[in-house]
Amino acid sequence: MASALSERLSRLVKTMRGQARITESNVQDMLREVRMALLEADVALPVVRDFVARVKDKALGAEVVGSLTPGQALVGIVQKELAATMGEVDANGQLKPGASDLNLATQPPAVILMAGLQGAGKTTTTAKLAKHLIEKRKKKVLTVSADVYRPAAIEQLKTVSGQAGAEWFPSTANDKPVDIALAALDHARRHYHDVLIVDTAGRLAIDEALMAEIRALHAAVKPIETLFVVDAMQGQDAINTAKAFGEALPLTGIVLTKLDGDSRGGAALSVRSVTGAPIKFAGVSEKIDGLEAFDAERHAGRVLGMGDIVALVEEVTKGVDLAAAQKLADKVKSGDGFDLEDFLAQLSQMKKMGGLGGLIDKLPSQLTGGKTAQLGQNDVDRAERDMRRMEGIIRSMTPLERRKPELLKASRKRRIAAGAGVQVQDVNRLLNQFEQMQGMMKKMKGGGLAKMMRRMGGMKPPGFGR
Repeated sequence: MASALSERLSRLVKTMRGQARITESNVQDMLREVRMALLEADVALPVVRDFVARVKDKALGAEVVGSLTPGQALVGIVQKELAATMGEVDANGQLKPGASDLNLATQPPAVILMAGLQGAGKTTTTAKLAKHLIEKRKKKVLTVSADVYRPAAIEQLKTVSGQAGAEWFPSTANDKPVDIALAALDHARRHYHDVLIVDTAGRLAIDEALMAEIRALHAAVKPIETLFVVDAMQGQDAINTAKAFGEALPLTGIVLTKLDGDSRGGAALSVRSVTGAPIKFAGVSEKIDGLEAFDAERHAGRVLGMGDIVALVEEVTKGVDLAAAQKLADKVKSGDGFDLEDFLAQLSQMKKMGGLGGLIDKLPSQLTGGKTAQLGQNDVDRAERDMRRMEGIIRSMTPLERRKPELLKASRKRRIAAGAGVQVQDVNRLLNQFEQMQGMMKKMKGGGLAKMMRRMGGMKPPGFGR
């Protein structure tokens, strides 16, 4: 959805550049592009109709600020409506700012019930949510599995809960789900846990037995939060699932999983509209810390190619070793040699920030010459593969060779290439790239950085906007 909608609206802004005001005609052009992009993204038809009608209503009554073109004003309206559709709104229909968070305002333990179909990622999401509560909310968390049908479900939750740093309550396939949940609740009370997360059973399709069981669990543990976990790659199928769970349970929030996968993103809009529950979290990677609080306004900006600078800053703050960065800055400033150890450290830092794909995704298209959406997954995959190859080559060198690359003659290069599983040409290519970077670092010595920035002036990042 992100790339399709972004590309269509970018084209529209260019075609409307010479127009002075918003008219019925140019609004129709924009709505056609929006409608096509949403349908291609697998958004349900009733949701598309409602969304387009609201955008049309707002657009025809909008005033164009002097600094904006009609195209830019229309994109702004689309962004606001996207955010309002995915986010939590107040009594006046206005989007509540920031991410929707969990309501834990109850006498401990606060119970969170996880619901959804089999394969949606409930068990992994349970552990990710536990980690989020432990690290961000400083809560003592207990997890329990009431899934007595899926082989190894209980053991899986035990493993991932350990990775998250949460306590796990044991259960067996011979126990009844309601009995398991009540025993875990009693244990949580006696051991002063702040939160109990109950992972429920899923099925391969919606059936009455599943709904009856989860209704009984809900009645027994009286959760303050009932979260519907849905696979972002489901598309139109997510509508039927969401409708069934929304009718069976008083859902308080949605967790979208696999948002980083090859999905068209339509589930985010469809499920929110059908259930009326706000999207509270999004799974953005398979790692145990790959769960983000869902901010509708920021996500709408990313969908429209405006990037997510806030998320980028958060990634940098979380992933970058500031002491190592300062050490490198001091080294460059003093004129000490930039060596392959430093180069390796920079590659490792980028991996911690989600890799090249994660960084590009959060950059506004304006900073990349409007080409963010045009960068195919194959281009990003190729670049990340090259980075992994470079890392492998450097790790095949001895510490001395990393500090003194001038020692690398033919025999050493052959040994390094064999150790990294690459060709000698790949080693030579890396060394050439390193020499170019080393030359840049030398120019930055003293006041060289300021001079370089002045000389670069309005240059665009390499590879973009050519």
